[in-house]
Amino acid sequence: MKIRTIGYSAGQGVKNIFRNMMFSLASIATMTACIFLFGLFFSIMLNVTYIMRNVETNVGITVFFDEGLDQAGINKIGEAIRSHENVESCEYVSADQAWDTYSEEYFGEGNEAAKEGFRDSQDNPLANSANYVVYVNQIENQNELVEYIRGLDGVRTVNQSQEASSTLSTINTLLATVTGAIILILLAVSVFLISNTVAVGVAVRREEIGIMKLIGATNAFVRLPFILEGIIIGLIGSIIPLVILHILYNKAIEYILERFSVLQDAMNGLLPVGTVFTYLLPVGLLLGIGIGLLGSIITIRKHLKV
Repeated sequence: MKIRTIGYSAGQGVKNIFRNMMFSLASIATMTACIFLFGLFFSIMLNVTYIMRNVETNVGITVFFDEGLDQAGINKIGEAIRSHENVESCEYVSADQAWDTYSEEYFGEGNEAAKEGFRDSQDNPLANSANYVVYVNQIENQNELVEYIRGLDGVRTVNQSQEASSTLSTINTLLATVTGAIILILLAVSVFLISNTVAVGVAVRREEIGIMKLIGATNAFVRLPFILEGIIIGLIGSIIPLVILHILYNKAIEYILERFSVLQDAMNGLLPVGTVFTYLLPVGLLLGIGIGLLGSIITIRKHLKV
């Protein structure tokens, strides 16, 4: 197809938008609202997923060994754990390290004599507490990993936070389901409205289209302006909300950092605007163009018999 033909079709598509200004504005406004809501939920989903991943890295599995197991046996268990596909990291904690951490919390500072005396006594509860702390890469894989570790030779006990694992997994599933449902509803509404806008353009130009066919215009030449009309509406309807979201996201980050610094630290931070829009910008633009294209094609097949 010639560039001149594409230029003519694009010009006709723009004219169609101005001819049906009310319907075009309604479609753009609805697209703007839909893409804005999509972008809002998309940004929230990215941040919640990021926060959840940070929380997951703090939900560890503690692996204790059989009493009397030598260092070679402990190292072998560590190698077996690290080789598993669901392991994010595996840290060895010696009995002395475990005691140092416990004694700092229990005795506090300035009680060195009591700490050392208790460390060497038979009442030391952490005398055989050397362990591995294992972090899973996906919280929903924790039970599978625990069963694998329990089957290793030399493993005495495996402690896990079953409640935390179950809660995080449920939240992940719920978030994905709700976000997916909302996005599908918004997409359906947008396609419907753009289809109606293009349908009006077809109705207005029906006589003109008939004349064009009589003088030898091809089907592609007749259809292309309406396809480009839908794409232009979709593109405009995606650019506007993306600009608004970029401004609002920056403002929201500044507000949270200023007013809720404690909450910010507890959540291990929020994603910067650059990271969010690395994903949101191409997805939003492609979504707008795709919705416009789909709405146009549906209308052309239904109303334009050429």
